[in-house]
Amino acid sequence: MIGTMFGHYRVVEKIGEGGMGVVYRTYDEQLNRDVAIKILPEGALGNESSRRRFRKEALTLAKLNHPNIESVYEFGSQDGIDFLVLEYIVGSTLADEILTGPVPERRVAQLGVQLAAALEEAHERGIVHRDLKPKNIVVTPKGHLKVLDFGLAKLLEPENAVSTKDFLTSTEAWAGTLPYMSPEQLRDRPTDARSDIYSAGMVLYEMTTGKYPFAGTTSALIDSILNSPPPPPGRLRHHISSTLEQIILKCLQKEPEDRYQSAKELLVDLRRLNKDPTAVIGPRIRRPQKHLVKVVATFLITLTVAGAFFLSQRFWTQTAGAQRIMLAVMPFDNLSGDPKQEYFSDGLTQEMISQLGRRQPRRLGVIARTSSTHYKGSKERIDQIGRELGVTYILEGSVRRDEGRVRITAELIRVADQTPLWTETYERDAADIFGVQSEVAARITQSLALELLPSQQSPVLRSPTKDSTAHEAYLKGLYYLNSITGENYERARTYFERAIQMDPNYAPAYAGLAQYYWSTDKLPPQLAMSEAEKYALKSLQLDESLPEGHAALADIRFYYSWDWSAAERQFTRSLELNPSGAETHRLYSLYLAAVGSSEQAVEEISRAQKLDPLSVNINTSAGWVFVYIRQYDQAIEQCRRALEIDPDYFSAHDCLGESYLAKRMFDQALTEFRRAASGGEIVRTVGLARTYAAMGQKNEARKVLDELVKSAQAFYFPPYLFGVIYVALGENDQGLTRLEEAYTRRDPYLVHLKKDAAFDLIRSDARFQDLLRRMDFPR
Repeated sequence: MIGTMFGHYRVVEKIGEGGMGVVYRTYDEQLNRDVAIKILPEGALGNESSRRRFRKEALTLAKLNHPNIESVYEFGSQDGIDFLVLEYIVGSTLADEILTGPVPERRVAQLGVQLAAALEEAHERGIVHRDLKPKNIVVTPKGHLKVLDFGLAKLLEPENAVSTKDFLTSTEAWAGTLPYMSPEQLRDRPTDARSDIYSAGMVLYEMTTGKYPFAGTTSALIDSILNSPPPPPGRLRHHISSTLEQIILKCLQKEPEDRYQSAKELLVDLRRLNKDPTAVIGPRIRRPQKHLVKVVATFLITLTVAGAFFLSQRFWTQTAGAQRIMLAVMPFDNLSGDPKQEYFSDGLTQEMISQLGRRQPRRLGVIARTSSTHYKGSKERIDQIGRELGVTYILEGSVRRDEGRVRITAELIRVADQTPLWTETYERDAADIFGVQSEVAARITQSLALELLPSQQSPVLRSPTKDSTAHEAYLKGLYYLNSITGENYERARTYFERAIQMDPNYAPAYAGLAQYYWSTDKLPPQLAMSEAEKYALKSLQLDESLPEGHAALADIRFYYSWDWSAAERQFTRSLELNPSGAETHRLYSLYLAAVGSSEQAVEEISRAQKLDPLSVNINTSAGWVFVYIRQYDQAIEQCRRALEIDPDYFSAHDCLGESYLAKRMFDQALTEFRRAASGGEIVRTVGLARTYAAMGQKNEARKVLDELVKSAQAFYFPPYLFGVIYVALGENDQGLTRLEEAYTRRDPYLVHLKKDAAFDLIRSDARFQDLLRRMDFPR
């Protein structure tokens, strides 16, 4: 093959051979670089159907882009020869390194971190290796690990393959792979990412001890893999840490559900081992005695305070006297292997954001959940996320629940140099979840040296409930409330009510119910708001320091009571308790715009955007604020920003249509209002009627109005919006009648009466002026 040309690739030398094919170093004459070409086994792709399947899957492999994975550049065929063009890697395989004896534990930890990181990247893209072994892992002279042949075992498996055991005995290629195969592979059961974790455990075992855990003939080896526990590595190498042994044995559990459930989870433990070989990892077999807990707790407190002082000397001088430190809490990864547990990890993220926002409100700003959620499952670099969110620090974490226990791992990272400041793993009874949250929040503020500000001591946050089932119901309520869809909104109410049934003194659950009722469209305002008020007041009766309770009461005083001074007091009190409450800043800005405080409204919505820059709702509200203060070009800019985040966000199209209508750009307004109405929300059709009326197409406007009148017989429709349409049609008496109805029915839309351009045509009417007087807006 030496000198053979495959397109613009010239074969230079043979560098390897195995069951997956023969590998040559090849020179790419087009890009002037060395690459590797793997010639696939003859007949591996026996027909065009197999070749098409391989090409399709090879394209998926080519999308893997990770420093610890060999890159796939191209798949081709020439003169009946099928080949892959790959990254050329200089180095030796782990198999060669193991031949010289066991690998030092520190090196095992370093290489293990890189191996787990490679698996995490591939698994998140749905690619399982299926043939992980030391021969498929290369270590470069600089110590960088590269995993080869990702996914090739599956791609080269015949479409009509016989059972795995038969394949083992009939295909020489698999003979050397057997010691690393998982029990489920040998049993012909479905395999997933956990099979790779088993194989990774075998690799770590061999690196640590220099030996396989099982031996014998093929049949004896299969029997051992299926039925015999591996000898603990410590028996073969006495000086290894118990931590490394726990990691390896957990990987090698016979049943997939007993292993690490993801490469991410394995990576977390290997990172901890890499930093601290003495760290305790994995579930404890028995609980420590009480006196030992006290000793450990005292030690941890001492260590935390000392560490905080040390950190303060290192970097507090860089931040003292500057603006608030900004922190983002990334969505906690759900490592439970059960999608139904997402509510728990999402709820934990939200609770952590809430607690941190209240710890040091003048010095620490926390990005809202909506923006951090955009990075859920993302592989973007920490520095890129930091730039996009405008933060200095990022908290990453994972959570796993299992049989009444919860295990939370958290890592605080400085964005500037992507340096982890600390990593901690907390394992507790599920009933103590609030205690874990408080512990992590305190650890962060201490690590940021905020305790050096004696005049701004962190508040002591007590657990709002001791009932773990009530807290779990509350987390489910938060999860469904944040999902916004109508069906889930109703589920949120159900779970908040359940939390209260379990613990009648659970203040946050009452605040959750208040938020549900003031924002639901299932009930007329008089019914919904009275319920919301009842629950908001109850939450504050139980806990006056609850910012969510004050925020809910502020919304009620604003949208329903029209008690402007009371609304402002509640908004400002909520923000005193938690200045990082982006949603409160958003609603306060709408209040300020409604009462005519234009500059303050812009300042508040800007604060909300800083705390939650990727929230489509907040960016859309910024558009509405500029609509209300009649700065339409800025409104258009804000609405377009919102639509960059979510092109189908109907409120943003509605706001954009309103801005174009104000500028008399009728064609653009119609386009946006039609997009807004396409979502099925009948309130979004009001803009269409107004635009048709402004264009002189009153018949078209009336058609929209007639449809709304019919709908209002079955569903509540705000009378204020009927008033908008009638005034647009020039039927001012009807419009004023509808506005009087809105006043009688406490229509929340009436808060916009003072600034709404829709009523400019009747603003001088005595009846309209009388209504404004009764609304008693602040001067």
